[in-house]
Formats: sequence, structure tokens, C-alpha cells
Amino acid sequence: MRNTLPLNAWNRFLRNPLALSGIIIILLALLAAMMGYLIIPDRSPNANQQHIEMAARKPGFKVQMLKVRKNEFVEERSLVRKMIFGQKSMFKYIPFNKISINRDSVSITDFNEDPAEVKLKRSFHLVDVVYPLDPGNKHIQNREGMLIFTDLTGVRQQVSISDLQQSLRDEHVLTRRFVLGTDRFGRDFYSRLLLGTRVSLSVGFISVSISLLIGLILGSVAGYFRGRTDDVIMWFINVVWSIPTLLLVIAITLALGKGFWQVFVAVGLTMWVEVARVVRGQVLGIREKEFIQAAKSLGYSSVRILFRHILPNVINPVIIISAANFASAILMEAGLSFLGIGVQPPIPSWGTMIKDHYGFIIVNKAYLAFLPGLAIMLMVLSFTMVGNGLRDALDVRRK
Repeated sequence: MRNTLPLNAWNRFLRNPLALSGIIIILLALLAAMMGYLIIPDRSPNANQQHIEMAARKPGFKVQMLKVRKNEFVEERSLVRKMIFGQKSMFKYIPFNKISINRDSVSITDFNEDPAEVKLKRSFHLVDVVYPLDPGNKHIQNREGMLIFTDLTGVRQQVSISDLQQSLRDEHVLTRRFVLGTDRFGRDFYSRLLLGTRVSLSVGFISVSISLLIGLILGSVAGYFRGRTDDVIMWFINVVWSIPTLLLVIAITLALGKGFWQVFVAVGLTMWVEVARVVRGQVLGIREKEFIQAAKSLGYSSVRILFRHILPNVINPVIIISAANFASAILMEAGLSFLGIGVQPPIPSWGTMIKDHYGFIIVNKAYLAFLPGLAIMLMVLSFTMVGNGLRDALDVRRK
């Protein structure tokens, strides 16, 4: 006997406006997390291009930038790797206030909106802006309006000054708009906020998977075999249950060390208790059913009875509790990152973003802490609404 999700339960779920809204928000967040670097302005790894002179600029901020070619080899990644890990930029971007082109060189006045500050001026050779040069051989010859130089690959190049000037105007002087402004380090706030979705969804998926693996095994074994096995497992469950969750997560995190994967494992190792208790209670009732007794009479092994006949019938409450655990995992990760023992910089995390910017609440830039907080609230609320919708849809007493 298997308990599958009936069609009328699915229809009830779709008719629940709150649950439907929650699943739409989750799907949009999942799409944004999967697309990752393909849909954000700053596609460098972890969206970590810093411009301290542009720190904490308001949404809609615009600035002109000079795109200067780096004199180093940069690995060109495939589309899939670029989507997952980002692409190290072949250029460095320098914000400026003014620019002037003087034959074979370009001069800029570095960006600074404070009239009292001294404006720093810098000059670059046109070739050094457009082409990657060999660091050991930057000698550039000028012969009758033609510039001769050796590029990074060791190939001798010959380009006219007029072509370089045109290339500079067309491709290397650009205007950059920051939709949500910049953070305290001058990084694109929109890019980091969107990448933070990956961390929250990842910690949910991995932590819930770990909790399901441990909870299903221990809960089903305790409920099916009962006796001394049940006593030992329930003693262990009650011991873990008695420890405050956040305190246990912090202890495991400190034991495993700070890092991206460590926080996922730490959260997962604290969420299995609820799953085990629910599964044990369900198995205790199902093991006495006639079809289980019939399976025993046919000589089926305990492992087959557990995995083929009992666990499929406890999947509904497990799905509901998993949705609640997903929301809890997101909150735990944000709390750990806020305390500085979760995901470490420069990886963008909503909790870390709040930690970095909560002091801006009193300086008319509260959005720097409010937006990641709103993102956490929306994700937790969405999973809560989906969990409530699943609970109502799977309630057998409803028609």
C-alpha cells in the first residue's frame, strides 16, 4: 500500500492563494540562483569588484568608468562554469570625473564628488588601455603615427593612433549604473543581493537533505523495532532535543570551522530531531496495519518492509516538516553569518550583508540593511506558506 499525493489534494494546494504565492516566489528565487552570474552586472567571482571611492552610493547611482586591459592571462571559462563560478575580468574599471585624450595617451581625473578633496589625475598609454602588454617588455615605438609594441603573447603588433583613439571612445569609456547602489566597499549591491539567494537556497537544500537522511533512518528504525532499540534512539533524540538549537549550531560550526560547507553541515546536523520524532510516530501506527502483517507473513525482510511499504506512507508529513525546516535553515544561516561564524567573506550572504550595514540605518541609508532583511523575510515566509498549504492539502479530513 502506497500513499501518493491525490489529484484533489494538488488541486486544493493550487487553490490556496498564499501557498501559490509562496511557490511562485521560491521558483523565481531558484531561477535567479541557477542563472547566477549570467543575469547580474558584476560577473566577477562573488561579485567582489571593489571601488572604495564609490562606497555606499544610493540606488540609481551613475558613474563613468575607464576600462583598462589587465596585463595578465585570464582563463576564459565555459558557459556552465561561468554561470556557476563567475568569470574573472580581463579588465580593471576605474571610475573618473573627467577624461582627455592626448594623441597616444589618455588622462583621467579619479572619481570624487567632494569639492574639498584633492582630485587625483592619472595617465595611461592608449596601447596599455586597449591591449594586454608583456610586463617584461612594455617598450612602445611610435613611427609616423603607428604604434609598435609586443603583446602578452609575444606577438609584435602595429596599430595606428587614430584606431586606438576610436577603440577607446567606443569600447573603453562606459557609463555604469548601479540599480541598488553600492555597499560599504563600493561593490554592486544588486549583484551581491541576488547572489545571496544561492547561499540561502543551498543551505536549505543541503541541510534538509542531511536532516532527512538521519531523521528517516533513526525514526523508522526506532518505530519499527521498538524495545531497547527504540529506548536508545529516543534517549539520544531527547538529549539533542534538550540543547538549544542555535547554541548547538554554533558549537558544531566552531568544531568544524568557519566556511561555506561547514555551516550547511552544522545546520543539517541539528534539524534531524523533528524529522525523527515525526517519522517514529507514523511508523509506530503503520507497523500494526494489516498489509504490514501480511508482508511479514510472506517472509519479507525488515529492510524491504521499511523502505518499500512503510516509508512511502509517511512521506506526506515529512514533506510538510521539510518545508518548515527549510525556512528554519535560512534563518539559522543568516544568524550565523550575522555573528561572523557562518559563510565567510567575500561570499555574499544576506546575514553578512546585514552585519556589514546595520550601522547605516542611522545615516539615511537603511536600505543597505533593510533589503537583505526583506529578502530573508520573503524566503522564510514563502516556505512557511508552502508548508501550511501542503498541510491543508494533504489533510485527509478535508474534501
